[in-house]
Amino acid sequence: MSIFSRLADIINANLNSLLDKAEDPAKMVRLIIQEMEDELVRERSNLARFLAEKKDLLRQIERHRERVAEWQDKAELALTKGREDLARAALIEKNKQAELLKALERECEAVEEGMNKLSEAINALEAKLADARARQQAMQLRERSAQSRIKVQERVRYSETSSAVDKFDRMERKIDELEAKADLYSQSKGLDQAFAELEVDDAISRELDKLKAKMNKSEDN
Repeated sequence: MSIFSRLADIINANLNSLLDKAEDPAKMVRLIIQEMEDELVRERSNLARFLAEKKDLLRQIERHRERVAEWQDKAELALTKGREDLARAALIEKNKQAELLKALERECEAVEEGMNKLSEAINALEAKLADARARQQAMQLRERSAQSRIKVQERVRYSETSSAVDKFDRMERKIDELEAKADLYSQSKGLDQAFAELEVDDAISRELDKLKAKMNKSEDN
């Protein structure tokens, strides 16, 4: 896979689709950003190598241009001296250097084209990376906000639950008080009845004693 294909895969990646499939979106974003940063480092290194190669090609091109000019001068000198054979040989060498020069120039153009494409890809990747970092910050803010809301809701639910529990406690206490009053009333009523029964029994006993005494007197007479 070419470097441009790899860059295109990263640049054209659907971040939202990846996040939808991720179990941990924040972790997925960190991995994507790390991958993009690593790719950016690699492609900047490639661009540096392209620059070094271009400089070397330009030096070679300059040397071959000088040689073309040198063989041209030699061919002209040979003709002025009547040495057509030497002039022909010089022109042959000149053409060789000219062919090499054209090849080097074509190679240099290809390197420049590659550099331009790589620079564009790097710029696009840098923009994508900046966007991913901005999204990461936004996600972190949203996550903190969500966590804060969850804590608030938990406190509210706890407060509501505590309030409901307090109400039940108060109701139970009231029921306990009513039951206690009922027990006291029942106990009080039972005591009154018991004493009343004792009083009635005592009166009957006295009346019975009187009746016995009366009957005894009657028998004596």
